[in-house]
Amino acid sequence: MTPFTRTVAALALGLLAATAAQAQPWPSKPVTLIVPFPPGGSTDLIGRTLAPKLQERLGGTFIVENKAGATGTVGGGLVKRAAPDGYTLFVSSLGPFVIAPHLIKNVPYDALKDFDYISVAVHAPNVLVVPANSPHKTLADVIAFHKANPGKMSFASAGNGSSDHLTAELFWQETKTSGLHVPYKGGAPAMADLLGGQVDATFMNINTGLPNIKGGKLRALAITSARRSPLLPDVPTLEESGIKGVTVYSWQAVAAPKGLPADIKTRLHEAIVAALNDPAVKPKLLDLGFEIVGSTPEQFTAFQATEFARWKKVIETGKITAD
Repeated sequence: MTPFTRTVAALALGLLAATAAQAQPWPSKPVTLIVPFPPGGSTDLIGRTLAPKLQERLGGTFIVENKAGATGTVGGGLVKRAAPDGYTLFVSSLGPFVIAPHLIKNVPYDALKDFDYISVAVHAPNVLVVPANSPHKTLADVIAFHKANPGKMSFASAGNGSSDHLTAELFWQETKTSGLHVPYKGGAPAMADLLGGQVDATFMNINTGLPNIKGGKLRALAITSARRSPLLPDVPTLEESGIKGVTVYSWQAVAAPKGLPADIKTRLHEAIVAALNDPAVKPKLLDLGFEIVGSTPEQFTAFQATEFARWKKVIETGKITAD
């Protein structure tokens, strides 16, 4: 074989190897689901629920990695910088998508431009709750107290900019009332002080509040969903009680770095929807207070823009900061 033919053969072999590598079906290596919060929360639960079901339906290996920090924006930055090849996914609550960008300076991604939105997986409403021995028996009692005592009724939250905080702020803005926001460093201490009567109320995620509501330690006065929850059928929605504009859901969704190939996006969306509706998964999620969404990439993209603008307005109107 002459030097020329050896060179041609080497080039041909290299081209064949590159072509074979490109032709490898996805996923041919582990897919990482980045959850931007510590283990144990609602978002981590959704990630760890989806991972094995995606593995069943798509093949390969799907693993969850918790990358907490800066209210979820550390994980968001990692996803933004990852290759858009389907091997890094972002499983997050609404915070890093539509709240943190308005509260934190120098967020390491553009929430409207740096992700391909695959699906809002689930959502869950918040519930206005008071301790069982509270003098407030109904939503009307709360409204009346607010109007008679502006800024006096205390509302606990898991921290500045959290879903429970922003729901309370939106409630005050829409009812033209004011309360006293009491931020805690997490949901556990907020719950402890609410049960102990150190604070008057909170807008708590239904997943968190349900055990103590069912156990008679908290009284649910209203729910932020569009319709009554089958888990709390006697609790009226804010809207049916005459409070418009405070239909609020906490949500968990799946996204990827911008530039995800269309065929992978389609396969992921179909697998996510199938996983959420799996008979071994759906009833458990419903029992926890989640509602299955499974939106399309196009629906999620539009929803992201709407939610981003909504919470930007609430934060700016309420002059809310992360501190």
